[in-house]
Amino acid sequence: MKHTGGGVVVRRARLEDVEPIVRLIGAFADEALMLRRTPEMVELAIDDYVVAVDAWGRVVGCGALKEYSPSVAEVAAIAVSRDAHGQGVGRAIVGAVEALAIKRGTFDVFALTLQPDFFSAIGYERVDRARYPEKIRRDCLACARRFACDEYCFAKNLQVDASIAAQRRVVGDGFVHSGSSATIAPRHDERRQVA
Repeated sequence: MKHTGGGVVVRRARLEDVEPIVRLIGAFADEALMLRRTPEMVELAIDDYVVAVDAWGRVVGCGALKEYSPSVAEVAAIAVSRDAHGQGVGRAIVGAVEALAIKRGTFDVFALTLQPDFFSAIGYERVDRARYPEKIRRDCLACARRFACDEYCFAKNLQVDASIAAQRRVVGDGFVHSGSSATIAPRHDERRQVA
């Protein structure tokens, strides 16, 4: 579990988070900013999701790790409710997804996004989506937007990125940025305070 500013906690998703995740993503899908996910899609992949929960227990952010091969995964379904924008929730969500990738031994991650400035700001580099034929074969060919896709592809190698290795320590099921006030805990409701 990781605390961000404003009393928001980032943790692994649970089954009770399925509907709030679907609603959050759905709000952005209604604006054509994300692809919609059904409750069944989220439930089947719940172990791949992380959520940001505010002090009242509401899911205000989510993200998922979508694996394509043992060495390549997508940082996917990144959504932060508008009332939590600007509080570091998006960074914390992506960081938690990256930590999940590292834990699973996947170091080459990418994201397709309509928010290129966000991913540039957190160390991702813009690349050609053709670099990820696994994504194209599995998802893009069946996508309704495939002929008019306006998403940018960004990538990051978590093993090569020296700044990540220097700034993060693995703790239980998560990680912590040094210099931030974060609490990380394993999936079991144990809590550890990390400064």
